[in-house]
Amino acid sequence: MTKQMTDRGYHRGYVFSAACVGMLLFGIVMISLGSILPEVTEKFQLNEAQTGFLLTLLPAGILVGSLVFGPLIDWLSYKRILIAGSLFTLMGLEGIVYSEILILLHLSVFCIGLGGGILNGITNALVSEISEEDHSANLSLLGVFFGIGALGTPVILGLLKGVYSFETIFGWLGILIVLPILFFFLIAFPKSAETMRLPIQEGLKMIRDPLLLLFGFVLFFQSGIEGLANNWTTTYLETVKEIEASTALFILSSFVGALTVARIVLGKILRIINPLKVMALGFVIAFAGCLCILYGSSYLTLIVGMVAIGIGMAAGFPVVLGYIGQLYTNLSGTAFSIVITIGLIGNVIANYMVGQVSQDHGIEVLPYFMLISVLVVLCLLYFTKKNYNTKIN
Repeated sequence: MTKQMTDRGYHRGYVFSAACVGMLLFGIVMISLGSILPEVTEKFQLNEAQTGFLLTLLPAGILVGSLVFGPLIDWLSYKRILIAGSLFTLMGLEGIVYSEILILLHLSVFCIGLGGGILNGITNALVSEISEEDHSANLSLLGVFFGIGALGTPVILGLLKGVYSFETIFGWLGILIVLPILFFFLIAFPKSAETMRLPIQEGLKMIRDPLLLLFGFVLFFQSGIEGLANNWTTTYLETVKEIEASTALFILSSFVGALTVARIVLGKILRIINPLKVMALGFVIAFAGCLCILYGSSYLTLIVGMVAIGIGMAAGFPVVLGYIGQLYTNLSGTAFSIVITIGLIGNVIANYMVGQVSQDHGIEVLPYFMLISVLVVLCLLYFTKKNYNTKIN
């Protein structure tokens, strides 16, 4: 350990643990509002329009957080931005508990999203920074903690809701977030670029890099598919396949579970097989899963389809961010910020498009959107591989 500290100035195990805790918090962030939405709606007597606006504030905050975290890392330091992201999350959660007026509720939800966007970006950037090799494999293991947070939160809330109010539960959750913040204060982190100012001009130049844009648009469609699977699957299963609501939710949870388990396995596979090949195979599996959702009618076929989509999507973010961390070492934070932001924009646009098209043609369009997106990703991966080989040779 002493040698590790002397050579690098930080302990890799401690930093990796800090990143995993931060990603766990992001998993909690992503699921928190949906888990307590009925209680919040009742407390503030929200109508449908007000509820819809509230739901847009969380992804808006995540988008802003994803956009700013990279340049801020390159300007300041990993430690400061990681602590800032955690504090925004803490303030947002506690704000939901203690807000009595609507404007404070809105600010609190936006704060949760802002903190979550920062945490998602900086934890990926940190793991990439400390990975001397096997970037994608280590990032895949990091992604497991997102799944733990996202899967564990509704379970814990479900167990405690009958005993405690959501205000009490979230109040204690906020207090627990203080512990990792203290941990972040106490440990050393890698040095970032620490530029004299925000690297805005450098970031604008990077946006014109064809390879960076190709990676970004891979995440654009990857994130879009994930967003559609998370937000529209239950409606599709209930409406088109006539599946009961509770069963549809279980099928959806199999997608998240498969994604999480696959990333554990990928932590080994990506160390021995070319990551782009693994990712391409994953999208072929996801394509087969989408066909199961489109043509399947039995419970078994549908759950196999969702599991296949989860397995297929698992490599996307870890592989792309792994390559970004290796290729753009000078301003890695800014590069991460660009591709993650492009990915989140894809999520927003995909959900908006399905919402608009389904008004005229029904939710039956969902699997077609997913199939087309998978095919686009496979085409993009072909061009990405060619550009990557050109860049490194």
